[in-house]
Amino acid sequence: MTIGHREKQKWINRIATYMNPDYEPSDTELRRIIAAEVAIRTQGSTMTVAEKSELISSLFDAMRGLDILQPLIESHDITEIMVNNPSQIYIERGGKIEKTDLAFDSPAHLTHVISRYFGRANKLVHERSPIADMRLADGSRVHAILPPAAPDGPVLSIRRFTGILPTMEALIENGTLREREALFLKEAVQSRKNIFISGGTASGKTTFLNALAAFIPEEERIVTIEDAAELELSGRHNLVRLEARASAIDGGGAITLSDLIRSSLRLRPDRIIVGEVRGDEAYDMIQAMQTGHPGSMSTGHGNGIPDMLDRLSLLLMTASGLPWEACRHMVASSIDLMMHLIRLPDGRRRVSEISSIKGFERDHFQIETLYCLTPALKASRMVQSPTERQIPRAYTPPAKELPKNRSALFGSLRSPETRQPSQVASSTAKELPKNRSVLFGSLRSPGTRQPSQVASSTAKEFV
Repeated sequence: MTIGHREKQKWINRIATYMNPDYEPSDTELRRIIAAEVAIRTQGSTMTVAEKSELISSLFDAMRGLDILQPLIESHDITEIMVNNPSQIYIERGGKIEKTDLAFDSPAHLTHVISRYFGRANKLVHERSPIADMRLADGSRVHAILPPAAPDGPVLSIRRFTGILPTMEALIENGTLREREALFLKEAVQSRKNIFISGGTASGKTTFLNALAAFIPEEERIVTIEDAAELELSGRHNLVRLEARASAIDGGGAITLSDLIRSSLRLRPDRIIVGEVRGDEAYDMIQAMQTGHPGSMSTGHGNGIPDMLDRLSLLLMTASGLPWEACRHMVASSIDLMMHLIRLPDGRRRVSEISSIKGFERDHFQIETLYCLTPALKASRMVQSPTERQIPRAYTPPAKELPKNRSALFGSLRSPETRQPSQVASSTAKELPKNRSVLFGSLRSPGTRQPSQVASSTAKEFV
């Protein structure tokens, strides 16, 4: 049985009268209270047992869950829920986006669901503060935007944590990368290389970072720093997890990624893992990689490895105020390996490229491509490794063309005679004695003193 938002609110108000305001019932107790109320109100009706059960679940989801979205939350094959407006709800299943038949009754219905759900987590979202983030108990991320920031109605996005721990074996099996590259990355992690992962939205950066972190030796101390805790390094006995926090309604209480990175340096970490850098925290992350914390890892949004390197340099320059070239040198010296992930049109994720950062020279990052999914990409790279990079040189005509072109090159230096260019310099030298009176006339006396005598006489005059 499907009922609208207003009818649900009437049911909920009646159910609330049976509840103790000073006591929060458990989920099981709340279901029992709802079932009792439904049984009383539907006694003698034509509703079937299945319809009554559906009504009980609908009321419970409205009181404790995300109302009509709760069945999507509980579906294990759905990885993302996207609400564009009350009548447009999309999901991502198996890497592909599809539209659902669900719809909220009105913008007010969706606003009520968002406000109530965020309120349960002590987070306020309203017209004065229309943008909010929160993390669910299972690790899923929720992002909401209310009007006036969203003129077409409230917007809601839920990126689900499926509970399936990503492993490198699973990534090899689904074709994200080959076993040979996986073994290379395992050795790179264990040899404490600084690794950075770039990619677009939903390209699998966090999943891949999780898989790489599994190769870190058990005896090492790890500190993870994230905007919203998504990394799942279960089984680690020496792990510290830190999570940033947005400012409160009064503008205070914010905990930034930069604060956490600086704080992590005092926790004696062997490795620092930053979930994603997109702002001033890039400076602190680069500093950490350069100051005795090899083997650190992070991710960022980028269109490719060269673009990501430039973006990191820009973030570093913005945060530190250092010159552009100095920032690029710092980035090149701090990162050992970079990889780029892509998402194909059919939803599959792939490792597009793995490259080694050799340094910064001649206004270019020295990038050695170790693996490339598309050979054409490697051939068209604007920035290449020192062995592949073609340094442009000035054009030099072939030797056989030079005699024909010398008249054009030296014509302005020749006299009307047919002197060779070498004769021009010698003849010019012979003409200099005739012109010395012009050069030294203002310094000489009427006599025939040499230029060296002028300096000595001038010195006597000053005395």
